[in-house]
Amino acid sequence: MARLAGVSKSVVSRVVSGRGSVGEQTRQRVLGAARELGYVVNASARAMVARRTYTVGAFVRDAATPFYGHLLTAMQERAAFHGYRVVTATGSGRFEEDDEYRALETLAMLRVEALIVCSGLLRSERILPFAERLPTVVAGRPETHPSITSVYCDEDEGGAALADHLADLGHREVAVVTVPASASVTLGPRTAAMARRLRERGARVLEIPGPHRETAGAWVTEVLRHPGITAVMAPSDRHALALLEQLRLRGVAVPEDLSVTGYDGIGDLTTSLIGLTHWRQPLDLIGAGAVDALVQLLDGEQPPDHHRALPGALVAGRTSAAPGR
Repeated sequence: MARLAGVSKSVVSRVVSGRGSVGEQTRQRVLGAARELGYVVNASARAMVARRTYTVGAFVRDAATPFYGHLLTAMQERAAFHGYRVVTATGSGRFEEDDEYRALETLAMLRVEALIVCSGLLRSERILPFAERLPTVVAGRPETHPSITSVYCDEDEGGAALADHLADLGHREVAVVTVPASASVTLGPRTAAMARRLRERGARVLEIPGPHRETAGAWVTEVLRHPGITAVMAPSDRHALALLEQLRLRGVAVPEDLSVTGYDGIGDLTTSLIGLTHWRQPLDLIGAGAVDALVQLLDGEQPPDHHRALPGALVAGRTSAAPGR
């Protein structure tokens, strides 16, 4: 591994053991060489030698959803590579903020060495007490608190890019299913960015309160009350799928009558059978990056980017087209 990475054996030892200081570029070379060679650290052996648990606690809001499930898998794989085990607590997706806070308390009592928080609900002020006691990283959402490290995809960039896509196609009246920031620090900023950029581009915007998918029928009813609307922007792919289902039931053709966009780009919802236009988040990189940042904090180092925003990508599918196509 040392020869492949172009470093000494002592440098490899520091990266693998988590002891000592190593520059970020050097660390990445060693990690890249380890991946190429299929090397995985043995957590149990390290724990016996160092008298540490090498266990990370991860809270995810709802592991049953593609977003959180995919993110959790990426974090577990990266943690195993570094020689750490992951103890997970997950909500049902309907937990209140106090429930999520208690879940973090439970993880902290299990002798975990660090925490990863994946929730669009839990506010920074409720995470801060844990970050003051344990190395803590927030994954998958924008975080601005100076004491909390985060890795995420830029919500403003994604929302604006999708809005630009529709504006470039010629849509001038667009409905946006919006979510208040108090309900979600991910869906809120992205839907606000959609509406804001559309207005900047001279479009007329109808904001429809979300986010529950069960109300997709009501969203469609409201859209159809405004015959000038030619596109609907959903806060996530799952919300977009609920919209597509309701539009189909009412005989509304997509994209001939209405264009529809989603957000996230995860799992089965990216299938060409649906062809959903969406903003794709790099969840594999977010999950891996969150664990890498956590390991650096455990090493007593500060990650190079305290709040690391990773770029997403626009996927133009067949659910969007020029109006009246």
